[in-house]
Amino acid sequence: MEKFPIINLEKLNGEERNSIMGQINDACENWGFFELVNHGIPHEFLDTVEKMTKEHYRKCMEERFKELVKSKGLDAVQAEVNDIDWESTFFLRHLPVSNIAEIPDLDDEYRKIMKEFAQKLEKLAEYLLELLCENLGLEKGYLKKAFYGSKGPTFGTKVSNYPPCPKPDLIKGLRAHTDAGGIILLFQDDKVSGLQLLKDDKWIDVPPMRHSIVINLGDQLEV
Repeated sequence: MEKFPIINLEKLNGEERNSIMGQINDACENWGFFELVNHGIPHEFLDTVEKMTKEHYRKCMEERFKELVKSKGLDAVQAEVNDIDWESTFFLRHLPVSNIAEIPDLDDEYRKIMKEFAQKLEKLAEYLLELLCENLGLEKGYLKKAFYGSKGPTFGTKVSNYPPCPKPDLIKGLRAHTDAGGIILLFQDDKVSGLQLLKDDKWIDVPPMRHSIVINLGDQLEV
């Protein structure tokens, strides 16, 4: 069985650069996914993002989700449900215009942390686009310019929690889908394996790794 691609970004600065660039190229061509370690975002900061996100869910969203489940009768379903996702989410838009000040229930410290998180992810995303340009033989800045367009890029953060489900064999956390955007950076739970990708007609687990960032090429970049 093929091994899920894990890229050590730190090694790009040394004598293994050519090998790492080859690994990125192979992951993009044959997987559309890879997992980044040593990506430059401090581990302590990621721990803070995770801690505050889980606290926000418990404080502001957990009861709301339970009420929604109850109102839809999802805790008592007997047959597979194909038209709903078992997730509790909210969405932060960063670019071209931020909505972070308008999201209810976020305390000031959490807003500040998520704004900083977005800035770090944007910087990492732009760096990755430069690496992809290099692998594709495109001029420096080509992909960034393409995604910026005339009004700047669309960039946001979807924050998702997947509470325990009483019927996990009947309701998916998130249904099979593709991501329509350019490049997706995912900071996932490192203890519970839930994310899967379809490769060669088989569903493959994306291994949960502490402090890693999972990269998914969206439909636009694939095209």
